[in-house]
Amino acid sequence: MDTPRIESVTPASNMTLEIQWKDAPASAANLVGWIATGGELLAPLKSADVWKTATVADYGATVEWAGDDLAIDAFHLFQIAEDQRDFAVEDLRKWQEEIGLSNNEAADFLGVSLRTWKNYRAGAPISHAVKMLLRASQRDPLLMHAHYRPRQTGRPKAA
Repeated sequence: MDTPRIESVTPASNMTLEIQWKDAPASAANLVGWIATGGELLAPLKSADVWKTATVADYGATVEWAGDDLAIDAFHLFQIAEDQRDFAVEDLRKWQEEIGLSNNEAADFLGVSLRTWKNYRAGAPISHAVKMLLRASQRDPLLMHAHYRPRQTGRPKAA
């Protein structure tokens, strides 16, 4: 993926940024978690007066706020927005097709029952933890390599 570029940004309530990207659909990123884990460095962003000063900088490569060197780069902002986007049934089916897993293997990988997996594929709400794992495995193939166990055909060999 090319480095995303920000065209414009609008600070909204609840520490959310509405973002217009140069070559991607508009999105929103709630930064409350990023700010909460940023310690004293990001604490000024909790102020509504500072929050509303968000502006695009570095030719669309960052969002900056007035104050003490407060900024987030476009790549991480894009990733946060993408991870917060809803993971619909079409995304789930695309994930399974791209990875090439059977229904049983997908259920095993996620630690859910086959019935739960089939319910997800039929449109049942997908748990937050499963959404995070699906996105993480898309972003980092090593996660898949480390935890995927292919199903073996036939009965297990006798001991």
